[in-house]
Amino acid sequence: MRNPTALLVSLALFSASVLHAEEAKKIDFPQASPLGSVKQRVGVTDVSIDYSRPSVRERKIFGGLVPFGQIWRTGANAATKVTFSTDVKFGGAAVPAGSYAMFTIPGETEWTVILDKVVDEWGSYAYNQKDDQARVKVKSVAMAEPLETMTISVQDVRAGKANIVIAWEKTKVPVEIDTDVVSKVKPQIEAAMAGSGDKPYFEAAMFYYENDLDMKLAKEWIQAAAKKQPDAVWLIYREGLILKKAGDKPGAMAAAKQALDLAAKEQGEAKAEYTRLSENLIASLK
Repeated sequence: MRNPTALLVSLALFSASVLHAEEAKKIDFPQASPLGSVKQRVGVTDVSIDYSRPSVRERKIFGGLVPFGQIWRTGANAATKVTFSTDVKFGGAAVPAGSYAMFTIPGETEWTVILDKVVDEWGSYAYNQKDDQARVKVKSVAMAEPLETMTISVQDVRAGKANIVIAWEKTKVPVEIDTDVVSKVKPQIEAAMAGSGDKPYFEAAMFYYENDLDMKLAKEWIQAAAKKQPDAVWLIYREGLILKKAGDKPGAMAAAKQALDLAAKEQGEAKAEYTRLSENLIASLK
């Protein structure tokens, strides 16, 4: 028969180990490569990126820890996930709305950036090129200052376009995304203007202005908006911008001077901002 004392000791040690394991589960240990996320609206498209962020830690990264010419998960742990709420062009390649794993093949001066249809995979172990949605070549850019922790960001946001930028160590890789905002919004504006009821004169005029569309219509709409709110300095100033772009220099000058007069009646930061903006517009028209 087994020694009862030894049995009790074994049970006590087992219970202690189980208790220790349960306590360890309760500890919120820091991650070596913490999770990061990016959310950005580009035009009318919501872009989100979920990834893990490794650090350099005195290692050689590209051409070392991350070999040239081999598939990379573009981060750590699970493969980086990119989601678009509408169809986009990614580096010129057509990509339907949805979520994708983003892989890369780093090179010394050029990278291959891939959007893959299989998401939520661990690393790049199960990657198969047949599942690619898009595969584009992008020139890498050397950074003057090293970046310790890998960062993916959405930069240079303008008129329905932006760059997804992968940056780490002394290298960054920008990939342009084009959401084709004009094809999405212009038909809605046309329908609204052709319909009955209140019309989005100001918003439509600014959209046409910012996207270099029909400036004759933009002028007509901004003037309709100005008639409704003749004392709104922010609107009258923008009327001046649109009239200038439409080639109506006298009209632009009149709007700029009106905005300057309205700015004098404002208080604090608004007064200073619209005084400066109106004066700059007037100077550009002389």
